[in-house]
Amino acid sequence: RSSQFRETAEKQKDKELVIVRDGKAISSHFPCSLIKDERLTLKYVKAKDKPKKTVKFSVPSGELVMFHVSVKGGKNVVRILRNPALKDKVREVTVYAYKGEKVKNALRRDGRFLNIIFKRTCALANISTEVNTEMSNLVDGLEGKTFQIIMLNKSSPPESLSPTHDYSESQEFPTDEKIPRSQIMQKNLSSQFRDLVKTIKTPASKEVKTMKRLMDLSDSVCQVRVNGSARGSGFLLFGKFVLTNGHVVKDVYNENQRHLDEKVTVHFSFESLEEVEGGREEVEEIVGFEHQPDVLGGDWTLLRLRAQQALPDGLLAHSGFLPQSGGICIIGHPDGGVKKIDPCLIVKHENRNQVVEKHYNENQGQINLITSRFFEGVAQSVQQNQQVLTYESCFYFGSSGSPVFDQNCRVVAMHTGGFIYQTSLGENQSVIEFGHPLPVVIERIIHFFSHYKQWYARNKTL
Repeated sequence: RSSQFRETAEKQKDKELVIVRDGKAISSHFPCSLIKDERLTLKYVKAKDKPKKTVKFSVPSGELVMFHVSVKGGKNVVRILRNPALKDKVREVTVYAYKGEKVKNALRRDGRFLNIIFKRTCALANISTEVNTEMSNLVDGLEGKTFQIIMLNKSSPPESLSPTHDYSESQEFPTDEKIPRSQIMQKNLSSQFRDLVKTIKTPASKEVKTMKRLMDLSDSVCQVRVNGSARGSGFLLFGKFVLTNGHVVKDVYNENQRHLDEKVTVHFSFESLEEVEGGREEVEEIVGFEHQPDVLGGDWTLLRLRAQQALPDGLLAHSGFLPQSGGICIIGHPDGGVKKIDPCLIVKHENRNQVVEKHYNENQGQINLITSRFFEGVAQSVQQNQQVLTYESCFYFGSSGSPVFDQNCRVVAMHTGGFIYQTSLGENQSVIEFGHPLPVVIERIIHFFSHYKQWYARNKTL
């Protein structure tokens, strides 16, 4: 930093620095990789808020998107900026975003916009075409375009529900209550489906067929309960055998004596609160178990059912290998509730640190001070565990053991967990979620049973 700049900055220390690129203001954390031999102009305006500190991670420029937003709001919007003095210096601000994220996430991370635009149903209106882009849409198609923030209506958008349970916590089921905010949740799910379809470069008719196929395969997904309380999710692998994570039942399984200490059941038809006991099957025994979380594919258990009724098709015949990118769908029972489906995007290995940085920046005003080290640990962990499948999902607790489907409706992984932290408000959140490749899990199952020939003698159907 030059001595002249230090002297100028010292004189203006009570003001806010505005960096202008091509006539538009960029944020103080704007990626340097997006600035190509350009002249930047530095201006100062009256400060409004104390700037927040950010944590830096490496960001590949090829995965970034830039778009521009007018400093003046459009329809039904009076003020959009935290610092109104910025309007006197520039007409537009430039926002950077990561491909695959939603508009609202990019605007929140930018830090210059008022929270009111997120608390009301606002959208980006293209100044040239007047086409609206909603806050829940992806940023992928916004490169180089200029928008104005407008208010579609004055109602608040649906809020996402924050999970409040960890993997080992049991959850009792209400028997006479309706699902809260069910219509809003349905709209949220529909919106996520639309976002997923936009990321898949195939005809819409094929997507309809794909979604119908997923609905059929969802019959093989079940909820795992211990003494009637939700512990996780699972799916019928073949015959009478259900696959789930080892940590789902580890507290009730005596590994030395190879028997269950508590009653375990699975439920294939828990799709509404009127069907709490639908598709119920008792677990006769655990025929295979492994709980080594630090080993790839080393967190699984195979449950044998008594099978008093006809069972759905096993999903082993519909398995496949991990895709490198694109959309996936997870089907399971998040938060101990009814069966749901979450369409989301794969986070490629080279992009994982971007997700960590993005999540930190979005929550740095809420998280506890000690979690900066936690985020650094997450960044290191996701880079080291290259072979797991990573993604951003709304499935947190109670979803362990859920099957992960690719765009061709093949089971490619088993959802296993995420990197959980607690905000200063006491809420649990996850930075990024992951699943173990199903072929690797199957390989470990085969290896496990190769050491138990007596089990083979009793179970020739395997």
